[in-house]
Amino acid sequence: MTLEIEVYPPVNGNQYVMLGGRLDTLSHTQLDEALAPMLAARPQALVLDLAHLDYISSAGVRSILKARKALAPHEGRLLVVHPQEQIRKVIEIVQAVPMDEIFESTADADAYLDALQRRILEGEEEP
Repeated sequence: MTLEIEVYPPVNGNQYVMLGGRLDTLSHTQLDEALAPMLAARPQALVLDLAHLDYISSAGVRSILKARKALAPHEGRLLVVHPQEQIRKVIEIVQAVPMDEIFESTADADAYLDALQRRILEGEEEP
């Protein structure tokens, strides 16, 4: 099985990407190459929908960490939505994404991003 990547148009400064199949040693460069132009555009958030991702290896985790690192200088966020249980467990064990940035649905992630933007506009500090 290969890695499937579906990129959606940005919404309100947030980039959404759906992954399916296997993110592993053979496919992680495909993800890195697909994310590079998006990360260069400096999105407020990169939202990875993992509903159809069946497997992730350490190389796949490195790709996610690499994306988080690229977002950090401009205070961008990487959020994960719809992870299957085995994927959630790997992410949790290696601490690739903070647990408060993993969401059961895209609607939950959008609500988080909306609240974050409101706090910034109102001059409050981030959590």
